[in-house]
Amino acid sequence: MITIDFIDDSRVWPPLPPLQSRIESAISCSLMTIKPRLPEYAEAAFIFSDNQRVQSLNLRWRDEDKPTNVLSFASNKDHEPYSPLLGDIFLALETIKSEADEQSKSFEDHLIHLSIHGFLHLLGYDHVYEADGVEMEQLEIKILFQLGIVDPYGLENNRQ
Repeated sequence: MITIDFIDDSRVWPPLPPLQSRIESAISCSLMTIKPRLPEYAEAAFIFSDNQRVQSLNLRWRDEDKPTNVLSFASNKDHEPYSPLLGDIFLALETIKSEADEQSKSFEDHLIHLSIHGFLHLLGYDHVYEADGVEMEQLEIKILFQLGIVDPYGLENNRQ
């Protein structure tokens, strides 16, 4: 069983309950797809934040002085065995909104994609190396498909 905590860090987000429900569904779908060996009880936090806060975290922990859409902080860097406290996922409203607009995606679909992306990081998935990035993208596409969300990378259309 996993508990997901939702924290409004900025007070700039739209009403959270509908977003929380969709994120919970996305995380459940992710867990059913991946089937990680989590402890009997696990917990993750989604922090609804803004560009300013995420930029300060990005500078402090990644040495990048710019906002980004999502930042994940896993509690256990080894991921085997998983810690009951999986970690925190920060989501930057302004960046997510502008990316969704630029990419002609719905805000909620983009948010769900980034929530899954951040959650996969908590489970040890990464995209530092190209092969790992491909594996992570394929998992994201598979999970999103099950949720009725189109391939955010446009890869499905490029495979023919």
